[in-house]
Amino acid sequence: MEIRRFGPGHRRPDGPPGTRGVTGQVIHQDGRGTIAELAFSPGAMMAPHTNPNTTYFVVVSGGGFVQVADERARVGHGEAVLWPAGELHGAWTEGTEMRALVVEFSGADDAIGELAGGVQERLLDVPPAGPGRLDAVERGRGSLAEPPAPPSRERDESSGEPW
Repeated sequence: MEIRRFGPGHRRPDGPPGTRGVTGQVIHQDGRGTIAELAFSPGAMMAPHTNPNTTYFVVVSGGGFVQVADERARVGHGEAVLWPAGELHGAWTEGTEMRALVVEFSGADDAIGELAGGVQERLLDVPPAGPGRLDAVERGRGSLAEPPAPPSRERDESSGEPW
């Protein structure tokens, strides 16, 4: 088992190039993509830039603003923003803090016709269900669980994290 630590006490003091008031930590990086955590202080900024990779900006606490091309929007915890490959994008905060996970996939959007090694053709050649094969899976039944009770609104200043 491998456990990778991030968050308070594990972030680089200086954020990625083109940022102000942002600290972060790469959690994983390989040829398939990168996962990183970013912490924006009030008044922080990730300058608008482009990237050849499709990226998701997943806000896990706090909130701020994002930009894709010339469109701007407010975002908060529990929201994910798609930054398409090659599009100008950025993020910033004003009077609040924001924490986000950045999930960057290698290259532009996955197109099934571009899968390497003929995977698409092999998937399309799967024989139908029949003797010796599992039949089609029956549609699941159920419902969503009730959401958990909201956490206490008392902030633990020693945690170093915004709400």
